[in-house]
Amino acid sequence: MNSMGKSIKFSRSAVMKSKGRTAYYKMLQDVKQGELIQVRRGVYASMEQMSGTMIDINAVVPEGILCLWSAWNIYKLTTSMPQAFHVAIKRGRKVTLPDYPSIDLHHYTEKLLNIGVEVKKIEGFKVKLYNVERSVCDAVKFRNKIGMDVCSEIITNYLNRKDRNLTKLMDYASKLRVASILATYLEVKL
Repeated sequence: MNSMGKSIKFSRSAVMKSKGRTAYYKMLQDVKQGELIQVRRGVYASMEQMSGTMIDINAVVPEGILCLWSAWNIYKLTTSMPQAFHVAIKRGRKVTLPDYPSIDLHHYTEKLLNIGVEVKKIEGFKVKLYNVERSVCDAVKFRNKIGMDVCSEIITNYLNRKDRNLTKLMDYASKLRVASILATYLEVKL
């Protein structure tokens, strides 16, 4: 079992070394042939493990938080499919990323990093991600980078949800310094 609760058969170089030289060299051969992918230093996974629509984010980027396109897609706030896993980490933190899967890191100050984090079970993995209200605020915050049409789609889809919480949304918007911009959007939409 990994730290997030799902049983995964990652190959670890330290474990392979403890099993003997033959097992270790077999693992290295599998990496060369593309049967195993280096997830991070000393940790390897098969293509099959990496082929699902969700991966064990904590194994690839420990303490990483799914955000932006990845979160919007999980909450069905946009029809756009993410081209990579979008993961928030603390500003200044150095992370070595694997060649596969594609991961885009987003650096946040410690003060902003943990606003609206929740743990959700997705395809058997316990994944840290921003809740739906934080995700909407991020869309407003990055509206110039993602495009006004995507931002508008996200807000519209959020407002159509039965479980929306406008009080929580505005609280997060205030903390993330997008309250006045979001209020303008809400005036138009409501």
